[in-house]
Amino acid sequence: MKTTLLLVLLLASLFAEDSNLKISENRYNKLIKKGERVSNILCDKEKLSKVTTKSFEEVSKEIDKLNPCTKLNKRDKKALIYFLLSNDKNSSQEEAISVPKDSKCPVCGMIINKYPKWVAFIEESGKKHYFDGVKDMMKFYIFDADFPYDRSKIEEIKVTDFYTLKGIDAKEAFYVIGSNVYGPMGEELVPFATKEEAQNFMKDHKGKKIIEFKDITPKVVMALDGIEYND
Repeated sequence: MKTTLLLVLLLASLFAEDSNLKISENRYNKLIKKGERVSNILCDKEKLSKVTTKSFEEVSKEIDKLNPCTKLNKRDKKALIYFLLSNDKNSSQEEAISVPKDSKCPVCGMIINKYPKWVAFIEESGKKHYFDGVKDMMKFYIFDADFPYDRSKIEEIKVTDFYTLKGIDAKEAFYVIGSNVYGPMGEELVPFATKEEAQNFMKDHKGKKIIEFKDITPKVVMALDGIEYND
């Protein structure tokens, strides 16, 4: 198993910057810019300022309730929500997982700060470990032969909510798998604080399933790398 895992990590690192990831990032950047245009052209700034930016679902409901914009179709509304969430910098930074400069993922060796929306974190025995995605974090958590440490001394496990960029309890989060959004290491478990957010994301990005932390097995993790895992 150890040899297979190391081979997977090597191959994944070689293709980590592949076009699928770049297309995904470009898509979100364009969506946020479109949302900014919608905000400037179609919306009343005073009314829009009253919209909270806690989650995708709450923003959507408040837009419906406050009606701050005119002629807002489904695509414009989606872009506006992404813009409002990305623009909530102060609250996101206050509650985001703080990563020391030049920290590297202990699984793949990537520098974590390059991918703030994917940061995951485990603290055990006073040691802090940072990851460039939930998938690598779960490899570190599950495969004790490859990553030996005392699991009983884990103090905290956190992941980054995809919409708000806030650090959330990994064991309370909901994860979408099989979507068309890729992380730094390819297919990912995309985390959310609420099931409603996960459901919205799954609809928008062709996700296959929503799972909880307890459902993340070795088989699920390795399948994300295209590997069939056998106990």
